[in-house]
Amino acid sequence: MSHGDQELFIANRGEIAVRIIRAARVLGIHTIQAHSEADAEMLAVKMADEAICIGPAKSKDSYLNIAAIVDAAKKTGADAIHPGYGFLSESPAFARAVEEAGMIFVGPSAETIERMGDKVAARQAAEAAGVPVVPGSDGRVEDVASALEVAERIGFPVMIKAAAGGGGRGIRIAQTVDELKSLAPQARTEAEAAFGDGGLYIERAILSPRHIEVQILGDGENAVHCFERECSLQRRRQKVWEEAGAVCLDGATREGLCASAVALAKSVNYRGAGTLEYLYDEASGEFFFIEMNTRIQVEHPVTEMLTGIDLVAEMIRVCGGEKLSMTQDQITRSGHAIEVRLCAEDPFMNFMPWPGKVTTLVEPTGEGVRFDHFLSEGYQIPPFYDSLLGKVIVHAPTRDEAIDKLVVALTELRIEGTKTTAPLHLALAADPDVRAGSFHTQWLEPWLEAGNLTTKGDAA
Repeated sequence: MSHGDQELFIANRGEIAVRIIRAARVLGIHTIQAHSEADAEMLAVKMADEAICIGPAKSKDSYLNIAAIVDAAKKTGADAIHPGYGFLSESPAFARAVEEAGMIFVGPSAETIERMGDKVAARQAAEAAGVPVVPGSDGRVEDVASALEVAERIGFPVMIKAAAGGGGRGIRIAQTVDELKSLAPQARTEAEAAFGDGGLYIERAILSPRHIEVQILGDGENAVHCFERECSLQRRRQKVWEEAGAVCLDGATREGLCASAVALAKSVNYRGAGTLEYLYDEASGEFFFIEMNTRIQVEHPVTEMLTGIDLVAEMIRVCGGEKLSMTQDQITRSGHAIEVRLCAEDPFMNFMPWPGKVTTLVEPTGEGVRFDHFLSEGYQIPPFYDSLLGKVIVHAPTRDEAIDKLVVALTELRIEGTKTTAPLHLALAADPDVRAGSFHTQWLEPWLEAGNLTTKGDAA
């Protein structure tokens, strides 16, 4: 897919749609932007070579409607469909429907999406490729004696989970044998009551882990990594601030982590851009695979800044049948990059969504500053979708300089007519723990509960 006669249909909205259009332009590809009735005025619609309405405002009637999207793409004569992230990007049914309609799905095969989207199958694929997973019981444990046996083998602390469960119910953490003896029966009773199934699953509890992920690219045969990112600053399991690379890793750990990601990608014949997510236990220096995202991710720009690779363009190329345009030894990293997610939310009102009208827009500029967004002055932010407005991304020789540059960029940025999460990022940038790089996945929520945002936000 690198010629002017090729047509790419973009089945997404917002900032990622704008990003895909830019990558397609570089490749000389004609773009067709899908949009809901509520998105007729968005920037991607204005930028694309052509646009087509795929349904009413609600996602289920438009961006999640497989039949409507495939039908519109066929009508416009598209050769390929890029799903972006979110919506149908990890739907095997969508990938299959696109291929059955004779078009290219810009992503992995439906089989790969299915396999890596199933937590158990993904864990098995990781183990088969020699990638470390969180140690745990092989399947369910039926009694306390078996639970003790597993715990002795994998080491404390352990997490006791309901095998049939979900939603965090039935989870207990045991630090010792005695705790396990008293907590396992409780967990069992709770699981029995909630799910009608008292089966338990035991796994090592990784307390306060860091969330590290590896960006990979594959062409179906070969695969390479583009180093790692850290995404430990999270609120309600949503990433807030992302960096490349991860300052908590030493060279040998980084190498092992990235090599394991490539091994797994090759073993599933991965095609396109993908990300393998890991938990890193700083105390033991171990990393464990948790899941794979079979799509481009929100935080891909930090990797682009770190490596100089256009991940979206490369993804379009390889899914169009070309081989990877680079070998592993050609991929180098320089400096440090940080991305913060800017959402239309009021951080001082418990992150209440704030879909206003953009009355003023001043973008941050300068060397090593990037602002990926879909806004324009006069644009009314629709209330129907995710609140992400865009991302401020900075790159500098060192992490400290990157944080300084981020502060300047956030201070320059002006979006009037709506509330944004910029004050949160300014407060984080001023925090000594964040500055020192000493945080983990459980760090941000207690920090917010302690009122740090209010006090630091006022100062900012």
